[in-house]
Amino acid sequence: MSDNLLYRVVFVNQQQVYELYAKRVYQAELFGFVVIEDFVFGEASSIVIDPAEEKLRSEFENIKRSFVPMHEIIRIDQVERRGTAKIIPLDRDTASAGKIAKFAYPDKA
Repeated sequence: MSDNLLYRVVFVNQQQVYELYAKRVYQAELFGFVVIEDFVFGEASSIVIDPAEEKLRSEFENIKRSFVPMHEIIRIDQVERRGTAKIIPLDRDTASAGKIAKFAYPDKA
């Protein structure tokens, strides 16, 4: 696998949509999970700091490998350049605007 490959992974986590960049994405040995490894963030010494990207950087700082349930993955794209990692709140306005569609879950009794 080439070190030049870069993936944008978009998934739902606790009522938020995470958009992250990583060098390795593959199906896990654990059934129903996707593995995301080697997270890529902007330079820490950058003058302009994006608070959302800094939050993601600190959240995934000491994580070697993340297992995300397949049903929470929205999209995986192979990209040429890294964009800005971000968190988008998942609310009714966003979903009804057609930006994000989420699978229906059974109501909890």
